[in-house]
Amino acid sequence: MDSKQKVLMKGNEALAEAAIQAGCHHFFGYPITPQTEVAAYMAKRLPKIGGTYLQAESEVAAINMVYGAAAAGVRAMTSSSSPGISLKSEGISYMAASDLPCLIVNVQRGSPGLGGIQPSQADYWQATRAPGHGDLHILVFAPASIQEMVDMVFKAFELADTYRMPAMIFADGMLGQMMEPVVFPEKEVKQFDKFSWATCGHQGKRKHNIVNSLILQPDELERLVVERFKRYEVVKANHTECEEYLLDDAEYVIVAYGATSRIAKSAINAARDKGIKVGLIRPKTLWPYPSGVVAKAAEHAKAFMSVEMSMGQMVDDVRLAVNGKVPVYFFGHTGGIVPTPFEVLEQIEKMAGGAL
Repeated sequence: MDSKQKVLMKGNEALAEAAIQAGCHHFFGYPITPQTEVAAYMAKRLPKIGGTYLQAESEVAAINMVYGAAAAGVRAMTSSSSPGISLKSEGISYMAASDLPCLIVNVQRGSPGLGGIQPSQADYWQATRAPGHGDLHILVFAPASIQEMVDMVFKAFELADTYRMPAMIFADGMLGQMMEPVVFPEKEVKQFDKFSWATCGHQGKRKHNIVNSLILQPDELERLVVERFKRYEVVKANHTECEEYLLDDAEYVIVAYGATSRIAKSAINAARDKGIKVGLIRPKTLWPYPSGVVAKAAEHAKAFMSVEMSMGQMVDDVRLAVNGKVPVYFFGHTGGIVPTPFEVLEQIEKMAGGAL
């Protein structure tokens, strides 16, 4: 595909093509709506370029196949939707503990349980708090457009390799299924020297490499976890991203991410037309979270509102960052219902009028 040409693509397919262009030629997954097109696209494209596509017998098997491929030093990915990510959580923890890079895609659906196939953001706690058991973090990117999803795939692979940790593209059914024009970036894929740790054969030239998450000595396990968390602090300091929209003079601040942020931005523009000074903080990374930007805005804002497609999950991080300086409200829908710009505008007007 010509990287200079703007093409109209469905989100799931654009994401898959971006992964291929980013050097990922090994995909393992299992079909589930609304992300099935990611796997379907990979099934068509990868055999033609000498890559590996394998539909596993389950989500559990898929993430463990990613584990094995990543341990061999190749770029590998899997994709799923909410309940499928839950099944992958043990493998994600094993990969984090083994310091292995990979890309995990969650195109969220209404939940809990099997729920429904409409868009949702109700996996926020899972992605940012407990993607797997134990003391660990993964990189979590929250695109708000198909173009941004493409760009974030390249960045996710590069940072995953740099810091040897799993990364996640945290999308939803709306972004996965909608179509927008995209341009694939013209960039040389950065090559990483993985031979120092990957289990890719030593040819008698070095020691055997072992990829393992089983550490039976408590002091050794603690040492490894502490070292990993020092690396996480470097990630926080250098790779926290967000968009600030009309924030400089904002008396009221909306915090929203992903597809919901687009709805919120429309409501903010309408509120500005009515003379309400409101701005937007849009986290692009959910881990690490842009707490510093939220805290700085709290120094001049009168109130915040977190707008989400959930019962209120990111609102906890907003409240932590605001640290009690001003009120923090929540508005959202769950179960696959998407908030409308009119509803968000109505809540902004109530907040500005002191009616919340």
